[in-house]
Amino acid sequence: MKTSPTRVSRIALGAALLAAIGVPAFSQQQKAPESLLPPGFDQPTPRPQPSVRPSPAPSVAPAAMPSPGGDVAPAGGDMGPDAFDVEESNASVAAAPAIDLSQYDLPKGMRRPLNRIGILAAGNAPFPADAFGDVAGATQVTLMRRLDAPIASRWVSIALRRALMSPIDTPRGIGGADYAAERAWLLLRMGEAGAARGLVSYVDIDDYTNALDRVAMQVALATGDPASVCPIVDDAAAAIPDRGWALAQAICAGLAGKPSEADQRLDAAAKGKPRNDLDTLLATKVVGMGADSRRAVTIDWVGVPSLSAWRFGMATAAGVDIPDNLFATVGPEFRYWQALSPSVAPVNRAGAAELAAAAGVLSNAALVDLYAELDQASDVPDPLQKTVRDLRNAYTGSASERVQAMKSLWDAVETPRLRYARLVLTAKAAAWIPAGKDAAEPDRLIASMLSAGYDSAALQWRGVVAPGSEGWALLALAEPAGAIGYGDFQRYAGSASPRKAAMLLAGLAGLGRLSPADAQRGAEATKVGIDGVNAWTQAIDRAGARNQPGMVALLAGVGMQSPRWDQVTPEALYHIVAAMRAAGMANYARMIAVEAVTRAA
Repeated sequence: MKTSPTRVSRIALGAALLAAIGVPAFSQQQKAPESLLPPGFDQPTPRPQPSVRPSPAPSVAPAAMPSPGGDVAPAGGDMGPDAFDVEESNASVAAAPAIDLSQYDLPKGMRRPLNRIGILAAGNAPFPADAFGDVAGATQVTLMRRLDAPIASRWVSIALRRALMSPIDTPRGIGGADYAAERAWLLLRMGEAGAARGLVSYVDIDDYTNALDRVAMQVALATGDPASVCPIVDDAAAAIPDRGWALAQAICAGLAGKPSEADQRLDAAAKGKPRNDLDTLLATKVVGMGADSRRAVTIDWVGVPSLSAWRFGMATAAGVDIPDNLFATVGPEFRYWQALSPSVAPVNRAGAAELAAAAGVLSNAALVDLYAELDQASDVPDPLQKTVRDLRNAYTGSASERVQAMKSLWDAVETPRLRYARLVLTAKAAAWIPAGKDAAEPDRLIASMLSAGYDSAALQWRGVVAPGSEGWALLALAEPAGAIGYGDFQRYAGSASPRKAAMLLAGLAGLGRLSPADAQRGAEATKVGIDGVNAWTQAIDRAGARNQPGMVALLAGVGMQSPRWDQVTPEALYHIVAAMRAAGMANYARMIAVEAVTRAA
């Protein structure tokens, strides 16, 4: 996760990764994604059983581990409020058992088994235990490690998060603790710090491996909670020769009220480093939060070239503000961690929270709650005050006044990602606007509702929107069933941009809403190669046909591993939607198709 100041763009990085395994990157010109899978996908190399932590050799270490310095599933088609949204990100933290030394006095038979690991989120149905079918652990791990998060689609990201955090059977060829580590590591790269923490906390400490130790440290940093590694710190430090664990031992001693031991460990860990080494200073700052500490440190970011997971975690734990410019040196997951952190002031979280909402890491409800906090805060900058005021007005007054307030929110931002985030922000308010032919902004109201899964409210506009309009197209995709005539599709395609028309065609065809003949006819008209075949299309189609929703979600993430929506192809959308429908995930499929048309330029 550590990134140099001369950070390569994620698009170029993704292209390099795909090229490394013999695959061209996605592009609008490319009519179908080429092979995204490693060689021998169908016959993965058997993976040896991992060693547990007492072995001096690490088991499976997630790639690129840095060291310091260096919405509820619908019933009957109704998605309900914020249906597939991320409120479970916070719920998962509450649902996850805390790492508590007392629980490890239980008899062996009372400890959690490793053959099925995962957590339940309040109000959200988990994926089935066999969601990944009989796919070998080595294959799953390869795909997880090579998935270059973030994922372009909010809804694909939500689906994948739910698959990764659910209680899932441990596959053959990998130990349960290492499997949890791989899942948590991908969740962290997606920005899902809460879900990752829940997975790591599920495993009993006696069952930790080196891989899980490493991921536990990353979770502690992403959540700004270094104390969470204290129960494992001594064993991990003995097995993993990394300065971060030595500093963590000092921190844990300090937080335990042992200042002398903390001082000794800090001095030992700092040997060979300059006295003003930022990573040591940040650790010292956290040690100083312990009882009877004699350490007082001032943190100066001047001249610091880049952020890292260690610097983020220590600064967050110590209540030290991180300069905004340093977030440009790392991936977007750092902003999502910031958005989820309750220790960061709401005024500092607002910008990160909107980005996290667009990515599926924060829900409409969580985003509105954050702005409600800002409404009660003092010293809020004027632009943020206006956003708070507009959001408040979106819930009060006449329908026309509320729509005008939402329009002000939508028009106040310029980038595509923030425009989509604002649709998520206003989703609940939009759902409260009564459907009517005289209502202003029907297309954006419908898009806003559906961005957070309010499909029941959105479908009330079926008899209101004009045929062939954007709102009509979104509702055509949101409908749980029913055929769409080719003439209706043509009417929309005649006025929409070519890319929007292609995305609508891909979505309707994947959902089975067009007849096979009309789907082929529309594909030819929009130049969408729905018949293209390669290793990725075969893999995701096969996972759908075999009713493996977890594999479908993982392969969908592989097919949308880009931070930019304009890198997503209609061909990838078609196969993702079709596979999800085949695997019993039609509600996810509908929302992904809606998102594709909404975000297409």
